[in-house]
Amino acid sequence: MARIGQTEAKQRIDFLKQELERHNRNYYVLNAPTISDFEFDLLMAELQELERRFPQFATEDSPTRHVGSDLAAGKGSEFAQVAHRWPMLSLGNTYAREELYDFDQRIRKAVSAPYSFSCELKFDGTAICLTYRDGRLLRALTRGDGTKGDDVTRNVVNIPAIPRLLHGTDIPAEFEIRGEIYMPYEAFDRLNAERAAAELEPFANPRNAASGSLKLQDPEEMRTRGLDCVLYHVLGEDLPFKTHLEALEAASRWGLPVSAYSRRAESIDEAVAYIDAWDTRRKTLPFATDGIVIKVNELDLQRQLGFTAKSPRWATAWKFKPEQALTPLLSVDYQVGRTGAVTPVANLEPVQLSGTVVKRASLHNKDQMDLLDIHIGDYVYVEKGGEIIPKITGVELSKRPAGAPRPDFPVRCPDCGTPLVRDEDEARHYCPNRESCPVQIKGRFVHFAGRKAMDILAGDATIEALYNKGYIHTLPDLYALTRDQLISLDGWQEKSADNFLASLEASRNVPFERVLYALGIRHIGEQTAKMLARHFGSIDALAAASRDELLQIEDIGDTVADSILAYFASEPGRETVRRLREAGLQMAVDAGARQQLSDTLAGKTVVISGNFSISREAMKALVEAHGGKNTGSVSGSTSYLLAGEKAGPEKLRKAEKLGIPVLSETQFNQLIGKE
Repeated sequence: MARIGQTEAKQRIDFLKQELERHNRNYYVLNAPTISDFEFDLLMAELQELERRFPQFATEDSPTRHVGSDLAAGKGSEFAQVAHRWPMLSLGNTYAREELYDFDQRIRKAVSAPYSFSCELKFDGTAICLTYRDGRLLRALTRGDGTKGDDVTRNVVNIPAIPRLLHGTDIPAEFEIRGEIYMPYEAFDRLNAERAAAELEPFANPRNAASGSLKLQDPEEMRTRGLDCVLYHVLGEDLPFKTHLEALEAASRWGLPVSAYSRRAESIDEAVAYIDAWDTRRKTLPFATDGIVIKVNELDLQRQLGFTAKSPRWATAWKFKPEQALTPLLSVDYQVGRTGAVTPVANLEPVQLSGTVVKRASLHNKDQMDLLDIHIGDYVYVEKGGEIIPKITGVELSKRPAGAPRPDFPVRCPDCGTPLVRDEDEARHYCPNRESCPVQIKGRFVHFAGRKAMDILAGDATIEALYNKGYIHTLPDLYALTRDQLISLDGWQEKSADNFLASLEASRNVPFERVLYALGIRHIGEQTAKMLARHFGSIDALAAASRDELLQIEDIGDTVADSILAYFASEPGRETVRRLREAGLQMAVDAGARQQLSDTLAGKTVVISGNFSISREAMKALVEAHGGKNTGSVSGSTSYLLAGEKAGPEKLRKAEKLGIPVLSETQFNQLIGKE
């Protein structure tokens, strides 16, 4: 660090404190970080060094002396805040290998007894603290500010991996166990696909999605989010364990989800070898990891080493640097979605990143473009959020070409030319010409025909052809199509037409919740449609609902309520519902169809992986019809892994390790009594 005077140091320290507190709030409270972990850690390291050099400016409220807080001001009425029995601290971390050896040397100087390390994957989730009394789950708290956390027990009990009741004979009368709530990639992809379908802002990464889900106001919504849990630290009075790994082995026997990837290391060299092995292997995991945690294994030495104000002295975290690529920005396209939202997409010179070639990356909205100060021809840094979604994280200004132009965000719809509008409370611009904008019309048909909606045999090309012929303009037009019209399409034969008409006929039996989703009402995704269908029971009851009635439903806010009201207040919306009803679509919940077939799977949790003779959605429906619960990942509380063709190898390995029965489709059908 360069020489700096006291005045400059004081100014820089004050600036860094404000910046780090702002980024802590973005990360922990809003679940919308604007910088990467690596950039945050660089700012924190700079503040730590300045406070070391100028201790007169170090204060007790500095971010270097307390953990980031997920307690949101003004939200006390939503979740009760409860004091932690033992503080929940954060880990010190490093990106430098020599600092791992410094960590080892500090331990050697502080203790005289021999010691080993526990090496563990650092799951990228949100911290949780569970208390069990007499083998039953008593309470679940978030990290909060380290001294108190939000009581999220009502939500946590809906995560299948977390048992309410433990089993075993050696369970302490009361103890705490801490860990991470996380979202596997599969569940993350599914959630973001649903948000994209509703044209909501996607979650940036699985960590943000997990943290946001944990604070949902509707506990039942938790069941649909596919969250998982891993636990890694046992606390209590007079626990009968000598080592950290011994305590985790006992927790696993009791039915608690602990990591299958933890290993004992006899030296820091073995711990470093563990890090090196996982730097590559982590990219094959079905969940996000952002580092490796190294802990002194012996519990008496942990107590001897103690804590700083913010971190334990007996543990540290090695952070993986995000894989990043630098590539030129060639151009920006502006895509119009089915609800009119305009999304800027960067076209990049192809670059290899995390095993795939990246050519395009979403810029999300105009605000994000302005924040990046992006110009055509810039060299931009690209990362994969959660190793999945390509995102532009910055611009290399030193490589900016002379005279590089800013991309012009359109003021008119790129498809129909209508002036764009922007709601005050939304970051996106959108085209208001819902009824005549061709790309919106075709997008609504593609959405309506989708597998999770009406499941009609009509993809992009078919919708394009039908629209260009003038055969369809509004959704009910599909049900007026004739065999002769279909055969007139290029490449269509009688068999193709018959298959299409058969899928149209079958769609008349699609349940109401999917019909509601298929309508494409702005901000109504798959899960929201299910919730509304359950609550109101029919399209007529929903259409008659007042704004106050809508807002009384958990997780329905002003934006969603106004969107529903606007749809049913519009003549096109009412006419669409009227004509679809006349076409025979289901406009109310069929109580008979929802009757449970049996309780064979009551209390059982099933994970489905692979391909089957029926769709995965149909297989999940069978599980629920026989009293079971579906979840996305294998854990200690999983009852069965239902494995079809090409089942995930990671799920199979974990099921074998945990002793969870693996059923074929035939065995599953025998279990539920299905021929």
